[in-house]
Amino acid sequence: MSDEIEWWEYDDAQEMAEAVAGDIQFIIESAIDARGAAVVALSGGKTPIPIYKKLAEAKLDWKRVTIVPTDERIVPLGDPLSNVTMIGKTFIPKGARVIPIVPGATDDYKAAGRSADALMQDLHWPLDLCLLGVGGDGHTASIFPGPDYDEALNGPRERRALGVMPDPLPPEAPVARVTLSRAGIISAKALMIAVTGASKRKVLEDAIAQGAGSAYPIGRVLADAELPVDIHWAE
Repeated sequence: MSDEIEWWEYDDAQEMAEAVAGDIQFIIESAIDARGAAVVALSGGKTPIPIYKKLAEAKLDWKRVTIVPTDERIVPLGDPLSNVTMIGKTFIPKGARVIPIVPGATDDYKAAGRSADALMQDLHWPLDLCLLGVGGDGHTASIFPGPDYDEALNGPRERRALGVMPDPLPPEAPVARVTLSRAGIISAKALMIAVTGASKRKVLEDAIAQGAGSAYPIGRVLADAELPVDIHWAE
């Protein structure tokens, strides 16, 4: 396991939420102090919801904060599967700029990816923070095995986002996605992972130990990452 990866363990998800929210607040404050603005990528799913609720309580100059999802399902805004809809409900009322990276449902997921990449190119880069989750199958963001897997991991360094079609499609959300690329993720100034449960911890430990040849997408994403990675975990 890389010396650049540090584990932080908590008694429960609420304790983890408070700690991670505090770390994100510090990163945002530091970016605003340094250049007057912050740009962060936040993961979807259920695990980070308590983190976001706690973070939303922070007394930040939210109008200087831009948030993008680490990945998005190609569904209309407002759809229960939409990550940016979940994130937006929490942070738009605070005054943050929350950017949808998928304009709507489309059959052309590659075009959706190109559109998302163009949006990312207009943002200040690198990201001040990328907060990742990890699925039970080892995927992170929407980097899944499938026809676009190698492109997501090994595509041009300047490509920040792309469209992907997981194969097989996850049964809980059987749709194509747009995701940050590996290059986009590991170029961030700060990289954090937040997970709960013993099974996901085991997946992460195995993925990190396997390195560049990992069977898990998260292992492939983290392999050879040059920046320190903080993994926050609660049972």
